[in-house]
Amino acid sequence: MIGRDLQRPECILAERDGTIWSADARGGVMKIAPDGSQQLITQKISNGFDLATDPAASLLTGTLPNGLAFDKNGDILIANFGTDRLERMTRDGRTRVLLETIDGVWPGKVNFVLRDRQNRLWVTISTRINPWSDAISRSVSDGAIVLVDDRGARIVADGLMFANEVRLDAAEEWLYVAETTGKRVSRFRLTANGLGPREVYGPSDLGRGVIDGITFDAFGNLWATMVFADRLVAITPDGEALELLDDGDPAATDAFEAEFVTGNAVSFETLYATGGTLCPWLASVTFGGPDLRTVMLGGLRATSIPSFTAPVAGLPMVHW
Repeated sequence: MIGRDLQRPECILAERDGTIWSADARGGVMKIAPDGSQQLITQKISNGFDLATDPAASLLTGTLPNGLAFDKNGDILIANFGTDRLERMTRDGRTRVLLETIDGVWPGKVNFVLRDRQNRLWVTISTRINPWSDAISRSVSDGAIVLVDDRGARIVADGLMFANEVRLDAAEEWLYVAETTGKRVSRFRLTANGLGPREVYGPSDLGRGVIDGITFDAFGNLWATMVFADRLVAITPDGEALELLDDGDPAATDAFEAEFVTGNAVSFETLYATGGTLCPWLASVTFGGPDLRTVMLGGLRATSIPSFTAPVAGLPMVHW
């Protein structure tokens, strides 16, 4: 295990020197050095995250740093799922807001941010429903993808089912998005001004749980986490889904699936009953280590980061 006493380490960034950065519900990120020492980096510490006292308030409200990326100068870009903003934080904690509205309108729940080689930012909006748990339904499709470039911020895809993590292939020809409540990955070909039409990539239904985090390995396999069932799967370049890990609670996952199939929002009580013991509410997967073969798992209810050595290396990210 990597780290200790972490709070909601949903997203993880790794650097060449072995430093790891994880999102932290106290309002910033936890920096974990190669020797295991750690330092909370934030402009202002929030103490509102307490799963033992009030899990609903902890997971649904307050500051919830979620998706992370490095800016071109090494600052940390934070998609804050609680404040509904895209933020930039320096490595000593100074924070400013990059995106809060689009054309003066609140965009919704800001989930994830990805930087490409042209230094454009791809930002996902999961839903415009608050709290987000009311959007865990197969009947809701109000997610969107926002492109931030020299022209400003604009929506380039919408009508998505709880848009979550996005990734680019090695050639940066396609943008892949986890459609959480669609239980699928969709992709869009990049165009000069945005994105082409959406198409489903791999199986149209990835099975138990709902998809959250995605990342490519060097061979083109797209690894994906299935939160609430705590599964880890991989979609091969041929479109086949492989099961890599299943650490969920079968009975709790059954209850989740029974509510989900009705089309109504799954209750928070049913959501909270799910999850395994290795990385509760398994939400993200990241490659790191000197050879990019160390796989790290992020969980919304985890307090440390499980890791293992993979037989393949990860696809280097733009900051690597």
